[in-house]
Amino acid sequence: MKNILSVRRLLFGVVVSSISLLSFSVSAHSPVCNCYNDEEGENQIICEGGFSDGASAEGVAIRVLDDRERVLINGVMSEDSTFTFARPDADFHVVYDAGDSHQVTVYMDEIE
Repeated sequence: MKNILSVRRLLFGVVVSSISLLSFSVSAHSPVCNCYNDEEGENQIICEGGFSDGASAEGVAIRVLDDRERVLINGVMSEDSTFTFARPDADFHVVYDAGDSHQVTVYMDEIE
């Protein structure tokens, strides 16, 4: 009986430790994205993406949507973790989509 309780306590400790480590690693890999007006290109917007742990955003999907959620522009982040596009005439927002629970939305009024 003592052995069973010891094993249960040990397993409980392992499970709690695993969950703690998992939650730490998830929070250490948060997506980040910032968009700004290109000073050199007229009506061009540059978005820079990445992750809080410094990981590259190369290949991460990025979409420019109108206010009805219709896709205006589809693309992916380049090798240097950027995406450049022409400013749409209509209201828009940018969605940096790195997968489940890893989306960042940048609204047009946040772009400087």
